Amino acid sequence: MTLSPLPPPCLVGLPYDASSSFLRGAALAPPKIRHALWSPAGNAFSEHMHDLSAPNVLLDAGDLVLRAEATARVAIEAGIRELLTRPARPIALGGDHSVTYPVLRAINGVSFQRPTILHVDAHADLYDEFEGDRYSHACPFARIMEEGLASRLVQVGIRTLTPHLRAQAARFGVEIIDMRAWAAGERPQIDGPVYVSIDLDGLDPAFAPGVSHWEPGGLSTRDVLGMIHALTTPIVGADVVEYNPLRDASGLTATVAAKIVKELASAMQSSGGAAPV
Repeated sequence: MTLSPLPPPCLVGLPYDASSSFLRGAALAPPKIRHALWSPAGNAFSEHMHDLSAPNVLLDAGDLVLRAEATARVAIEAGIRELLTRPARPIALGGDHSVTYPVLRAINGVSFQRPTILHVDAHADLYDEFEGDRYSHACPFARIMEEGLASRLVQVGIRTLTPHLRAQAARFGVEIIDMRAWAAGERPQIDGPVYVSIDLDGLDPAFAPGVSHWEPGGLSTRDVLGMIHALTTPIVGADVVEYNPLRDASGLTATVAAKIVKELASAMQSSGGAAPV
């Protein structure tokens, strides 16, 4: 077995929120996150001293053109497949959390099969169906696990479990570090290729108020960055989802999302920087 360098990370906007169950607005997020990422209020260096503005450190494929209907899932999968063959590793800017399912379908179809998923969220998103919709943003991880698109699903920050969600987690062998376990000191242990999915409502609304579902008692920005910095295995892709600019009057959440994107891109440069071939 030999090792080959992993391709660079690449932003791709997924402006889709038609699978949201409460409020719309997340489809407006990708350009807002980009604007915050490259704002002259800060600079392009990550905490590990990667200059994201340097050539081939962070690419940008722009936004996919998506209809507010089920065909968007097909378009997302096709768009991510094309990006993977460039080659590049996606950092998807949502959009609601339903986008993660077609992104994982593409990754399994082109590059890495069955990565571990590190999923930060207030919600488990494991409903078999929600309000009659099996592809709601409340359901993507049920679809992912049903199709065997991940070897492990590790969820952190959960604080809204229902009996149905507990049963689904048991059915799929999901490893959950809820906020009580996090407060008691439990931390995720990740090995092998990993896909990172960050729902911004996993953070406490004091840190990220610009989301559709406020759920107090969550993670801090530093908690999330610490998880990213702790990853030492190849990051095959990532998404940052559920930012709703319509609830972000100050722009604080856009800045938090951009910071997370910056550190994800940096971690993709330094963590497990080669893949077996």
